[in-house]
Amino acid sequence: MRIQIQQLADNLKHKLAPVYLLYGDEPLQLGEAAAAVRGTARAQGFEERELLECEPGFDWGRLAAAAAARSLFSDRKLIELRLNATRIGREGSEAVRAYCRDPAEDNRLLILAPELEHRELQAKWVQALDRIGVLLQVRQIQGRRLVAWIEQRLRERGLRPEPGVTELLSERVEGNLPAAAQEVEKLRLLYGTGDLDRERLVSAISDGARYDLFDLPDAALGGDRARVHRIVNTLAAEGTAPALVLWALARELRMLAAVSHAAQGGGTAAALRMHKVWESRQSRVLAALKRLSTEYLQDLLVRCAAADRSIKGLTTGDPWQALAAIADDLAGARQGGCA
Repeated sequence: MRIQIQQLADNLKHKLAPVYLLYGDEPLQLGEAAAAVRGTARAQGFEERELLECEPGFDWGRLAAAAAARSLFSDRKLIELRLNATRIGREGSEAVRAYCRDPAEDNRLLILAPELEHRELQAKWVQALDRIGVLLQVRQIQGRRLVAWIEQRLRERGLRPEPGVTELLSERVEGNLPAAAQEVEKLRLLYGTGDLDRERLVSAISDGARYDLFDLPDAALGGDRARVHRIVNTLAAEGTAPALVLWALARELRMLAAVSHAAQGGGTAAALRMHKVWESRQSRVLAALKRLSTEYLQDLLVRCAAADRSIKGLTTGDPWQALAAIADDLAGARQGGCA
């Protein structure tokens, strides 16, 4: 069965299909759709998750082995197969078809294929999956569809945009969904819930451009301490909400800590893909990880939690001093990171 992204939530209200194939080149929607399937699987008792990364030379016998293996920790399991190629080849096709012929009741299979080419959709393995499972393609969103997507996302977060607000925000992000999602989160952090008028939106947009909020993590990754200090000082002087700065720093630190931890087992490339680190940023992220250990990053996250308590007035201390110190240490530390 083939469904649209808008139909996924209703589909997941029922019993999970034996197999889900999520494909398409829009990473935000692909990641959120996969998270929704995982969340539903956990809620329906598929508590264990086994990840299979289909890299060159992948042993397709691992799929059958994962399906047959019994878990010591859970009666039900979600098998997640990530395809990192445009086609899966004859051996992969046969393996998926074999799985579809006799899917185990105690397993569910989630296949993520961001690079799947269109003609592969006519392959026998996709046809077999279509008969028993769910296929969902994510597409780039433009024009009126982008406006509708932004408005829905604003309302889901408790913001009520006045007429014209979503159109203005759509023009601002120029079709970039991750940027649109960041702007929505920024608006929620700045204003909480309630009405969102044009004046508030313009103020938030101009702040972002003038204050370089989203340049702060990049400056820290690059080890540019002088620029980090300029950005933090400008943000503080112009009255930016410290909670917004904390969100930007903590978000980057969580990603770095997760990639650093994965790299210890040799899975750096997979971790970068999992956490949607764009190719244009990967060199900076890897350079930062060479000087930042996993333990050091986790310590910075603990300090973010302390800064959050200070921002909320639960502890004493200047939140801006705490934020400046976290950003400075992220930029200037020389710890032993991953190789």
